[in-house]
Amino acid sequence: MLAWWSILLIIFIAYSILAWSVYFMQSSFIYRPVRNVPYTPTDMDLIYEKVALKTADGLKIAAWFIPCEKAKMTVLFCHGNGGNMAHRLDTINILNELGLNCLIFDYRGYGDSQGKTTENGTYLDAQAAWKWLTHKKGIKAEQIIIFGRSLGGSVAANLAARTIPAGLILESAFTSFPAIGAKYYPYLPVKLFAAFSYNTVESLKKINCPLLVMHSKRDEIVPYEFGPQIYEAANEPKEFVEILGCHNDGFLFSGQTYRNAWANWLESIHEYNYESDNQIQRQIS
Repeated sequence: MLAWWSILLIIFIAYSILAWSVYFMQSSFIYRPVRNVPYTPTDMDLIYEKVALKTADGLKIAAWFIPCEKAKMTVLFCHGNGGNMAHRLDTINILNELGLNCLIFDYRGYGDSQGKTTENGTYLDAQAAWKWLTHKKGIKAEQIIIFGRSLGGSVAANLAARTIPAGLILESAFTSFPAIGAKYYPYLPVKLFAAFSYNTVESLKKINCPLLVMHSKRDEIVPYEFGPQIYEAANEPKEFVEILGCHNDGFLFSGQTYRNAWANWLESIHEYNYESDNQIQRQIS
């Protein structure tokens, strides 16, 4: 009997150590910043403007504005949890080829941005990017598409819930931090001790702009099931596109499928905005 109690005690201690280790390491799991910025858009033969955003809590956030000649829309790009904006040049190049301006920024603690990364801090960083586009650049809200990939999907959804953009794109995103944590550690009470929220679904309840959700069935980091869950939770108008490839290369591996998804959706939101404007005019008259 004593042996059984000893075994149970050892299991309990081991489980507790694992649980507390996961708890205290949450920040290192979700944020994987790289300070060194080895490339710039000029390495892709793209003209760009180096920008220093100012957040509401007084930090300077590094950003790039990559213009496209005769662009009608601008993408505010919220990237994922690893590296920095220098590692998103392939995506920036695709957006440029699609005829879109792009503003990409590094969260606090990433690249040349000041500060330490926190959940609320990432939201403030995105808000600073929006403010710069609308106030400094004078770009209208109805000409801005908020785009978030992976962790950036939650940041983008949070920003879209606070503003009225032309549209929102969520690529390889998760429903919430506790939900994906439970997926990785089903044997731990993740939802009870999660230090982060990043509740994409909760933000979607406040959003009525056109939404495009993209996810790959081969995503090995954010399982495919999160894509349909996000889509189901969102308000209309919305669209779901299944892409190919893994988490970090789906946009490249999908090739023309990915580009067509963007191009077709952009056309649809132009039609949506046109119909909305006509409805407003009819109501006024």
